[in-house]
Amino acid sequence: MTQGAAGAPKLLVRDLAQLATPFPAAQAPLRGEALGGVDVIEEAFVLCDGGRVAAAGRMRELETIEGEVEEVDGTGLCAVPGLVDCHTHPCFLGDRVDEFALRATGASYEELHAAGGGILSTVRATRAAGEEELRQAVERHVEWMLRAGTTTFEGKSGYGLDRSTELASLEAVAEAGGVPTWLGAHAVPPEFDRADAYLDYALAEVLPAAARVAEMADVFVEEGAFTVEQARRYLEACREAGLALRLHGDQFTELGAIGLAIELGARSVDHLEATGDEGVRALAASDVVGVLLPASALFLDRPMPPARALVDSGAAVAIATDFNPGSAFCESLPLVCSLACTQLHLAPAEALVACTVNAAHVLGLADRRGRVAPGYDADLVLLDAPDWRHLAYHLGGDLVAAVIRRGALAWVR
Repeated sequence: MTQGAAGAPKLLVRDLAQLATPFPAAQAPLRGEALGGVDVIEEAFVLCDGGRVAAAGRMRELETIEGEVEEVDGTGLCAVPGLVDCHTHPCFLGDRVDEFALRATGASYEELHAAGGGILSTVRATRAAGEEELRQAVERHVEWMLRAGTTTFEGKSGYGLDRSTELASLEAVAEAGGVPTWLGAHAVPPEFDRADAYLDYALAEVLPAAARVAEMADVFVEEGAFTVEQARRYLEACREAGLALRLHGDQFTELGAIGLAIELGARSVDHLEATGDEGVRALAASDVVGVLLPASALFLDRPMPPARALVDSGAAVAIATDFNPGSAFCESLPLVCSLACTQLHLAPAEALVACTVNAAHVLGLADRRGRVAPGYDADLVLLDAPDWRHLAYHLGGDLVAAVIRRGALAWVR
């Protein structure tokens, strides 16, 4: 596998059946009617130079290219921007297949967590691994994402909950080319009997070093995890350390995560399966993005988040996989796009925007990722399909023919 980078030779993807990209001029995040703003170019090309898009348009508009050029034949293929997964948990060892089997026969997520399973079971397995083993696990998971068309990913820590494993997790995400997020407030580890005592430790002993690697901080606001007051304390300290803010909120219960996200100017609040009408209205009136995770809701047999209400009210939304070993063992954004259409009732164009430029906005990268336009990073997914909407239409299909990352072929089927 070749990782594309600035300085790569020119690459021409030619004779594409279609090129579909969010409207280049629309300011991110796209919301309301603009969320469905996708420009579809028939019989298209994309020229990449130095890891960036140099030109894109109809084949008849392609001008003579000077110098050495590598060509990719796009005949019969459609291209979309490289997909952006803005919510993943790739830093773990072991699995939770035993819990999956129990849950399939009726055990609830909360019951498994209370019995010592859930997040803490993955914490035990991850802590037992060495740094190299953790790094290899992250690389393996990122390779899975790449094969499904993800060219940009965010990766959270949160399965160490001690200094050494949390820092190793963040370093592993950064080394794999991801956007590291310190999820130091994911759960209370077993050596602490109170959440506040654990936060004392995490903020004093882990945050200073984590802030040198991470770009964002995240917290799980939920019964059995952290209260709004505890989350405020954690996030304010993280903001003081220079980290952008994210929240897990309204997954099982509405505890006030949306209000806290708005109060603190967070980039996003993620999950929202339990969000009611008041929360929808509050998000619509704010700049906080609601990141929707339909694979998690499906995996746990939970209600889906109120996506249509959010979009119709004018809220900004993104979609992501929530890739993790317990509640969403899914690395495929194309599958999530299918769920976004069939379960969240988004249009294919809305789903595409939600996992490209809007997801890039959550990561602070919307000025260079999530669109196929001159000056943007040359990240493309080539779909073996006659119409780009097969990205969502072909449920679980083997659609990705090739992935171009930073102007070079990163994976070919």
